[in-house]
Amino acid sequence: MSLTAIILAAGKSTRMKSNRPKPLHEVCGKPMLGWILDACFAADVTRALVVVGHGKEEIIAQFGGDKRISFIEQTEQHGTGHAARMCEPQLRGHSGDVFILAGDTPLIRAEILRTLLQAHREDHAAASMATAMLDDPTGYGRVVRGGDGQFEKIVEQIDCTPAQREIREVFPSYYCVKSEELLFALSRLTNDNKKGEYYLTDIYAILRKAGKKVLAVQAVTAEDVIAPNTRQQLAEADAAMQERIQRQLRESGVTIVSGINTYVEANVSVGADTIIQPFTYIGRDTSIGPDCVIGPFASLPRGSLVAEGTRVMGSI
Repeated sequence: MSLTAIILAAGKSTRMKSNRPKPLHEVCGKPMLGWILDACFAADVTRALVVVGHGKEEIIAQFGGDKRISFIEQTEQHGTGHAARMCEPQLRGHSGDVFILAGDTPLIRAEILRTLLQAHREDHAAASMATAMLDDPTGYGRVVRGGDGQFEKIVEQIDCTPAQREIREVFPSYYCVKSEELLFALSRLTNDNKKGEYYLTDIYAILRKAGKKVLAVQAVTAEDVIAPNTRQQLAEADAAMQERIQRQLRESGVTIVSGINTYVEANVSVGADTIIQPFTYIGRDTSIGPDCVIGPFASLPRGSLVAEGTRVMGSI
């Protein structure tokens, strides 16, 4: 069964005060969009439809070499539902399931997508979502459940009643929908809300009203939902990813003497029994063999190759 991902990446970097397209801002040396695409392909997505708008040329220049990716232009922005509608021609005639994800959630993990897909298929759902429980749900659509605990609808914060604002279960834009059901729901979206936009979240209520099965799975951690809109939030995402990268290296047999004084970018491989001393920077796509000592005060440029047993020291 085919598996497609739609990634909504047409946003600007207004609150970051940047001319760079938002999905190209880096987290640990990799564009946010790159992290999302990697998670999708690791979860067995066979094609990605990336919806672009502002700065589309830069995005296409960076990712256009991957034949699994098609770029869909959204010339006018009328909400997330409108963005997904831009992909309708590519979805027609293709059966299977579709992930829909935001282009600014770099901490998304392939294992969460696989968990969502498995639950979706095992329950024979028309549409499914992964949700998160947050201490502070401000800014997120709230997941409204009935007295039986079953999903009823998602309400965007701007449209929430005071009682709905107190709901801590939120929807961080992890969609999984059967292709034909998605096309059915997109055709019935309206913009009858305070923003006058087409909310993609409304597809769930549309499908449920039509008697289709909708599944809401609590599978996302608070860390996974970080979607940076400001430079401060980008730094927070970077710190969370850095902790994740260092934890994975330690679990593979690498010693990092001082995590707070070490910075390792994306796609770095390090052999077992290598020791990374404090005040060390390791650039993206670097490969370090086993039994090495890196640092202190070492700086390895992106794409470096370090042979087994090498000692690399920097200068103060």
